[in-house]
Amino acid sequence: MDTIKYSMIFWNRDSGSTKMTHEKLRYDDDPDIIRRLFHEDSDDDMSSQQTNLAFEPDDAFTKCTNDTGGKTKKDLYTLDVKDTKSRFDEYDPYEHRTVERPTTNTETLLHLLKGSLGTGILAMPKAFHHSGYIFGLVGTIIIGLICTYCIHLLVRAEYVLCKRKKVPSMTYPTTVEEAFANGPLPLRKFAPYSGHMVNAFLLIYQIGTCCVYIVFIAENIQAVQKVYSEKISLVYLMLMFLLPLILLNWVRNLKLLAPFSTLANLITLVSFGIVLYFLIDEGPTFKDREPLGEVENLPLFFGTVLFALEAIGVIMPLENEMKTPKSFGGGCGVLNSGMFTIIFLYVGMGLLGYLTYGEAVEGTITTSLPVENILAQVVMLMLALAIFITYALQCYVAVDITWNEYLAPRVSKGKRKLFYEYCIRTLIVLITFGIAAAVPELDLFISLFGALCLSALGIAIPALVDMCTYWHDYEGGRFYFGVIKNLLIVTFGIFGLIVGTYTSLSKIVDKFNK
Repeated sequence: MDTIKYSMIFWNRDSGSTKMTHEKLRYDDDPDIIRRLFHEDSDDDMSSQQTNLAFEPDDAFTKCTNDTGGKTKKDLYTLDVKDTKSRFDEYDPYEHRTVERPTTNTETLLHLLKGSLGTGILAMPKAFHHSGYIFGLVGTIIIGLICTYCIHLLVRAEYVLCKRKKVPSMTYPTTVEEAFANGPLPLRKFAPYSGHMVNAFLLIYQIGTCCVYIVFIAENIQAVQKVYSEKISLVYLMLMFLLPLILLNWVRNLKLLAPFSTLANLITLVSFGIVLYFLIDEGPTFKDREPLGEVENLPLFFGTVLFALEAIGVIMPLENEMKTPKSFGGGCGVLNSGMFTIIFLYVGMGLLGYLTYGEAVEGTITTSLPVENILAQVVMLMLALAIFITYALQCYVAVDITWNEYLAPRVSKGKRKLFYEYCIRTLIVLITFGIAAAVPELDLFISLFGALCLSALGIAIPALVDMCTYWHDYEGGRFYFGVIKNLLIVTFGIFGLIVGTYTSLSKIVDKFNK
């Protein structure tokens, strides 16, 4: 029988304090299964059985008696490793999930595509403008593969942690918290706060997405409006639809928005087809197109691609709602099929858009279309309407984190609670409006929030979760390979976060000063 590492909790019954250590034992599944009284001078034999001086055993332990040299006898408990491990292996989280309306593989794939195909794909030509068409092509594929791999790490870690805790599913913040609690000592100390860290990144990302949506709506309306009358400032246009956005965000039941969401998806799909028609009709060319962009602009490319590709906020909910969640991973699973399709579409849109418009490409490809063309005007207004509807769905996540997870539990029930909720919903819209109106630069916003949030949520944190989840499982070369591999991914993510955020903020400050 192999001996592996185990996270053991020492509990001092007199002081009520706990102390975590790591020792060689024959079993590693649940840190709650072994508790023993802590003695500073304890030198128990750990090789064949675990001596427990004071604790209440479960069914996995058998009781025996030890004669302590004529003194009082003490109860010892021996853990039957084989029986216990097989008992834990029998628990499959997938079989214990109760979902009211589980989704099929095809439905999950469509939801994944819908969650990833938004304003980000329309910003890909600008990203290729920053990187050059060769670097953009290769870079998008590499970043896409890294993101896909990191999502696999996160989903796999969630399954293992659910198996250990014997729960059907976990959210992203809960998965991070449970993983950190099993990892190295510095991360174990940070575990109670790790869920809040994830929520903070998710909240900032959703706020940023809403800012991008407001700027996108205003820019596309302005592009059409200035054809027929004197140009209206973007800020004034934002003010015109500020009240409708607030009222839309007051809708507390998402089911009421479902028909409009379906309409928005249909509009988006048709609009993308028309945009591709314009790109092909205009005639892409390699003449005067740069294969490699300026180095100082590469962080903007990185942030934009991350913002466009990542749908980390919907990954775990989608997997948890599947009828056959085992089909989500795997070589030909839903995740790979969806992400490879997304990467292909993003590379195609970015490459065609940049080769067609070159240096003249705008932050969103729609405003680069020939605005005098009626069909192009229709596309801009259709997408503005679709994004307007989708704004409420993006804002719902920010409201859910802010209100439902943090503020609502602290407010007593009554009429005031509903009033406070509406105040929070209004405040979130006003915050996104204020940020968007201050610096209405679509491409810089996309790059900023992509680098700031998704470098952490989509790359660094999943690698840390994977490392912590298996921290006590692997030994020798496999252990060191896993640690080095994950630390390299974490370093890549943190480097992208710092450099991408700094570059985007620098550009925004320059624009703001002008």
